[in-house]
Amino acid sequence: MIEQTEEMNALLDAYENLLTDKQKEIMSLYFKEDFSLSEISETLHISRAAVSDHVKRSEKILLDYEKKLHLVKNYETRRQIYDKIKTVGNDNVLSLIEELERIE
Repeated sequence: MIEQTEEMNALLDAYENLLTDKQKEIMSLYFKEDFSLSEISETLHISRAAVSDHVKRSEKILLDYEKKLHLVKNYETRRQIYDKIKTVGNDNVLSLIEELERIE
């Protein structure tokens, strides 16, 4: 469950602006704020089933975006490459990496 939550939070960071306002709100409460389906239902005055449907539909949408665009995968790959380059220890290289990281 923790792994799924981390994945969804990464996907939300990358793609949440492509969701509807309602989807964003529900996904944020569920994954970022760790609300239960019942708590979201009570907060937003909608049924628990509606909340569950929104979560499932939004998860599918986010996974589809990642499958097509690879933003999260590419970010993680760049992060790993930066970390490997940092072990080289060259000051010029390190300053260039810091500059790239500020851009992201």
